[in-house]
Amino acid sequence: MEANIFTKFFLVALFLKSLIESLLDKRNMDHILKNRNTVPVKFLSQITLEDHQKAADYSVTKIKVGQFFHLIDLAIFLVWTLGGGLELLNRVSMTHAKSDISTGLLFFALLGIVSSILALPQALYFTFVIEEKFGFNKTTWKTFINDRIKGAALAIILGGPIAYAILWIMEKLGNNWWIYAFVFLTAVQLLLVFIYPTFIAPIFNKFSPLPEGEVKNKILDLLARCGFKSSGLYVMDASKRSGHGNAYFTGFGKNKRIVFFDTLISSLDVEEVEAVLAHELGHMKKKHILKGMIKSFILSFIGFAVLGYLKSSMLFFQGHGVHTPSNYMALTLFSMVAGVYTFLLTPISAYFSRKYEYEADEFASQNAKVSKLISALVKMYKDNASSLTPDPIYSKFYFSHPPALERVSYLEKFPPQ
Repeated sequence: MEANIFTKFFLVALFLKSLIESLLDKRNMDHILKNRNTVPVKFLSQITLEDHQKAADYSVTKIKVGQFFHLIDLAIFLVWTLGGGLELLNRVSMTHAKSDISTGLLFFALLGIVSSILALPQALYFTFVIEEKFGFNKTTWKTFINDRIKGAALAIILGGPIAYAILWIMEKLGNNWWIYAFVFLTAVQLLLVFIYPTFIAPIFNKFSPLPEGEVKNKILDLLARCGFKSSGLYVMDASKRSGHGNAYFTGFGKNKRIVFFDTLISSLDVEEVEAVLAHELGHMKKKHILKGMIKSFILSFIGFAVLGYLKSSMLFFQGHGVHTPSNYMALTLFSMVAGVYTFLLTPISAYFSRKYEYEADEFASQNAKVSKLISALVKMYKDNASSLTPDPIYSKFYFSHPPALERVSYLEKFPPQ
């Protein structure tokens, strides 16, 4: 009876999550369509009606297709849990492995394979239909397949040993296993962040040193003014997959790199590139990266603590459709259902992310031309076909960056350099 109550609570939480997502999607789609034929006054000189309508159509198409695949994902999720999918996979794993740890590793491998196959139609449709239709896709079938093969190889090479270690910790280190697992996983995450720029990212993309010239000189001057040291400035061949542009920092300590998408370099002028980098430097100088890592570690600690308690609770397993508890099943089930119960925290996380963006913009306004950051942002909105008119409630709930109109209005408050 108690398990049934737990199941009902799970279904209610899942229904509310799906309902809120659906209502927010509808609000956003309706708002975008309502404003489809009018470019916001602030962008009239830089965005044509044709570009604005393309962005609206692109956004609406992604919403509609996303809703369709969301229903499929919801059905798959229920089959895995209450439908007995995890139980079936567990029985298969138990018949082909001897120890609990080897059974768990086989279970993870089978789950990964099946999940990848089930996710393939969505990845194919978004890449080769939607992105192709709106002129963004540069991914060839060869690249698409190679990415999947490389991802699977990394999952085996890196994920296998990590999964083995956590299962060993759970089995051997008693009731406080979750503390040791948290410490281990945190150390692994820090190591991966450190080695990612040098060893992992180059598996998927080519990184070339930023060529000598005006752009590099401008960037080096900005770095010197801001007292920032980097292990290198690189251009990534993002154009082999997509027409979208971006720039980012990666790594930490002495292994920090600044990476520009080649699509970004080709679309912005020198001072616009400087302004975009000044914004990214703002994240470093305001310690947003560090704060994000600390927040991630705190949430990870809480998650492990909750899992440490739930691992010994039959209600947790049975309430979500699992009747043969184990360490690997606890990890799998918890990772699957946690998002159902933490969904309403999404706008809180989004709020702080937008706050950090404003702070980085303020830093950029002090170290580069505000007008150039604004023009760079508008070009990026245009080139990425980002909607200029998202629904306010939708954006408050989800957006990690302020909507275009709010962000540009904020930047215009700063005096020109």
